[in-house]
Amino acid sequence: MSTAATVTGAGVPAYQKVGSISRERRWAMIGAYVALAVFVVFFLVPPFYMLITSLKSSGEIASLKGSPWIVHEPTLENYRELLTEGNYTTFFLNSVIVTLCTVAITMVVSILAAFALARMRFWGSQMLATGVFLTYLVPDTLLFIPLFQIVGKLGLYNNLWSMVLVFPTLTVPFATWIMIGYFASIPKELDEAALIDGANHLQMLWKIFIPVALPGILAATIFAFTVSWGSFIYP
Repeated sequence: MSTAATVTGAGVPAYQKVGSISRERRWAMIGAYVALAVFVVFFLVPPFYMLITSLKSSGEIASLKGSPWIVHEPTLENYRELLTEGNYTTFFLNSVIVTLCTVAITMVVSILAAFALARMRFWGSQMLATGVFLTYLVPDTLLFIPLFQIVGKLGLYNNLWSMVLVFPTLTVPFATWIMIGYFASIPKELDEAALIDGANHLQMLWKIFIPVALPGILAATIFAFTVSWGSFIYP
């Protein structure tokens, strides 16, 4: 087994077993890959099973013969029925429109609000930033009746724009909180350099903060998309 000599603070050489370290790292990597494989299998098995089941006929689904993981007579009849009968395509298109509008509104509002709260220091900014996050903790069910009354007064019953108006109230607070953390972590020197070069706040936001905070923007976008797409209460 090979060894490597290092010098301690007292000038005495110390020897480390390089082989042991590499072996420990190798076993750690193997354990990490095994855990990752279990995680992937755990989350991919249900969608895979749904895909297999969708390719079976009704009779084959009802039959208990054979393995449930094998398709004996593949068919696309289920997809044809889904797309041609009923209102699935209409519902899907409505969900796409509402989700895209919600994500767009959420990101514009949250990015501007987070930039103001994180970089433009003013009296009460910290308290306001905390209040923005606390509004996200309010249960959605408590807002249902007030929002329903507001939508009714605006005459937006049975209208897609009512959901476009409502959904950002569920997504903007948390998305703003995420962006505040990313914007606050950007060094102040970038602000000073941009101001010296004659940039205004919007130019600073567009050319400096958005590119640097792109991971946070992506996380907030995914959050807004999932909340809007998976909401089953407000529609």
